[in-house]
Amino acid sequence: MRAFEKRQYGFTLVEMIIVIVITGIIAGIVAIFIRAPVQGYVDSARRAELTDIADTAVRRLSRDVRIAVPNSVRVANCGVVPCVEFLPTKDGGRYRALPVGNMLFATNNGIFDVIGPVPSLVAGDFIVVGSTQSDGSLAYLQTNAGVLRSYTSVAGTTVTMNATALPVTSELPSQRFDVVDGVQQAVTYACVGTLGALDASLNGQARLVRYWKYGFNPAQVNPPVGAGMLTAVLADKVSNCVIDYGLPNQRFGLVAVRLTLTSGGESVSLYNEIHVNNSP
Repeated sequence: MRAFEKRQYGFTLVEMIIVIVITGIIAGIVAIFIRAPVQGYVDSARRAELTDIADTAVRRLSRDVRIAVPNSVRVANCGVVPCVEFLPTKDGGRYRALPVGNMLFATNNGIFDVIGPVPSLVAGDFIVVGSTQSDGSLAYLQTNAGVLRSYTSVAGTTVTMNATALPVTSELPSQRFDVVDGVQQAVTYACVGTLGALDASLNGQARLVRYWKYGFNPAQVNPPVGAGMLTAVLADKVSNCVIDYGLPNQRFGLVAVRLTLTSGGESVSLYNEIHVNNSP
């Protein structure tokens, strides 16, 4: 009777090398075919992110500009840094001067009666009456040459503000007034940083920044200055930025914004035109 022979099964070194080579060839072929779709997905995701950032920033700017005090938009003193400044409103209404006639204008009388619903007014708010200067200067002045006044109190339908006399030119047939939020005050959007250049990662080096709560500067300052000023970055990786304000006529203006964001050498550009109602 033959004894049972114990056999061992396995593979040789040559077989292992052959398998590794074949596996590498297959992996290389697969990588060639899937590289393009994967890279396309990464590029698409990057473009979608850049588009979303730019769209959100421009929408926020558009929303603020559309509720700006008439003739408060200004870009004249931005210098080489694209910017736009304005006074966003929180409410408004129509007035009737007290007691009769023009007592609100050219006299030290900051009292007027509201026609219709009384707007929401809180301590620290400001009131603009009759902003007619297209360069935006009147809306930022609290002297008797300007039309910006601090709110004092309200009793029934009677509103009291700073008693500095308003210029007679601010008395208009529309009899409208605008309320400016005392917490927000004036607002500036500016593209700060190095435009037109990319960093080592091929990203834009500028940012679109929103400034607010810095008070009211009689002359536009960019970037704005003021105690307690707040800032927020709305878009980074900005490689190009253009903010232009055209004034076709006294009643209507147009703010044009072109924002280009670049990440990893790929750019997304967004252009938007914002209508400005300058009828006080």
